Amino acid sequence: MTISVIIVSYNTSGLLRQCLDSLFAANTKHQLEVFVVDNASADDSVAMVAREYPDVHLIANDTNVGFGPANNQAYAQSTGSYVLLLNPDALLHDGSIDAPVSFLEEHLKCGMVGGKLVNPDGGLEPSARRFPNAWRNFLIISGLSDRFPNTRFFGGADFKYFDHTTPLQVDWIPGTFTVYRRAMLEDIGLFDERFFLYYEETDLCRRAAQAGYGVFFIPDAEVLHIGGACSKTRDDKSFDESGAQVMSFRMRSEYLYFRKHHGLCQVLANATIEMAWFMLRWLANYRPGPNRRKKRSYCRTVVSQTWKALKDTRCGRVSPPAPW
Repeated sequence: MTISVIIVSYNTSGLLRQCLDSLFAANTKHQLEVFVVDNASADDSVAMVAREYPDVHLIANDTNVGFGPANNQAYAQSTGSYVLLLNPDALLHDGSIDAPVSFLEEHLKCGMVGGKLVNPDGGLEPSARRFPNAWRNFLIISGLSDRFPNTRFFGGADFKYFDHTTPLQVDWIPGTFTVYRRAMLEDIGLFDERFFLYYEETDLCRRAAQAGYGVFFIPDAEVLHIGGACSKTRDDKSFDESGAQVMSFRMRSEYLYFRKHHGLCQVLANATIEMAWFMLRWLANYRPGPNRRKKRSYCRTVVSQTWKALKDTRCGRVSPPAPW
């Protein structure tokens, strides 16, 4: 059986090499058809892949078309019965390919499978998630989900209370490492290209659920995830507090997602909650203490970026021209 592997690269030559090495070293009984789509990297990613991996199908874009559109480019050329989307900052372990494929073979109503993501320190990264809404987003930005992770009420957005040792049907799984059934993608399509970066996999999982396909997390496919490697090359952008997501990109995609699936009220609810929370934090950081000025500056950035994202997307109605 042929598995089509798609990797979208942006200024991650060193990590991309490690990713490809881990891919080809992972023991699998299936034939791999590997695509690398480079989104106009400024480093030597294209030359490195062409030189060191001649069997890889290389697509070199002249401009950064975004994560979703780049994956769609390779998908249109792929032929595998299953499609594995892999980030260049993700390193596979043995069994990471065959385990999700076997799960899909055994569960015919399942449309896609995600694995267990671990960080370089060995800690668990969010690998199974519920669909976002205003309340869950508040729990995340307020830090309550991290402070009380072992309760369904506070830790439900990322299944923090779940021990991640058994398969679980979830709402959505990160695009870091996902195996899709081609028959499902032929039915519902791959990514909505209005999402330049972020929320495209959430949107896809919602469309899959609406069409009757199951979305599952399985623990047997373990992947080491460096995290945010492509985004971190954008030194011209402001980042969320985790440092892994470009703030303006995240907000734009968030509003596009909520407008598409929930309407204008949810867009405004999410934006209002985020602005209100960071305005309160801005006021609180007038107390004496270290780094207060830096914290106030970050809060001002969040509020201004929220207004700008609402304007740029016309409250989630349109996607700004790429590249963002």
